[in-house]
Amino acid sequence: MVKTVDFYFDFGSPAAYLAWTQLPQLCADTGARLIYKPVLLGGIFQATGNRAPISVPLKGSYLLEDLGRFAQRYQVAFKHNPFFPINTITLMRIATGLQMCGDPRFETYVKAMFEAMWIHAANMGDPATLAGVLAAAGIHASDLVALATDPAVKEQLRADTEAAVARGIFGAPTLFVGEKMYWGQDRLDFVREALIA
Repeated sequence: MVKTVDFYFDFGSPAAYLAWTQLPQLCADTGARLIYKPVLLGGIFQATGNRAPISVPLKGSYLLEDLGRFAQRYQVAFKHNPFFPINTITLMRIATGLQMCGDPRFETYVKAMFEAMWIHAANMGDPATLAGVLAAAGIHASDLVALATDPAVKEQLRADTEAAVARGIFGAPTLFVGEKMYWGQDRLDFVREALIA
């Protein structure tokens, strides 16, 4: 039986970006299947009383340095986004809509969003910037933006976020192997161990 990794993410999380840079290869190495779970981190924070670590000044400055350490370890590009925090509701609704439709552009979209946010440090809360990033990725913006306003998509993202909270999630990235939960991109070694156990 093929093991799976449920990857709960929001593009607004730099730690989710770092996890995303590693998960496809980790799953390939272990024969696991990666299951993307787009959620709205702001909704999770509101429901759980949690908040972004960067909102605590001393913790935030440490976190930025630590994220840089991990990017160096993983040998991936990383740049703190000066527009952070960015309201990602439109971005996450599009991800949810693409997934609902089984759209083959889903992974291309995920790549474009994570890289725009955490490599190119683009203001992804700006509609014109979003359209430009999509165009550069070879994706027409108009039909995707329509997804973000679809009531069924809005409801699905809300329901998925509530289900994530019910599962015990309080931040992103959160990963599940079976019913074992791992929070944070710095728990990937434990995820690997769970997959090969």
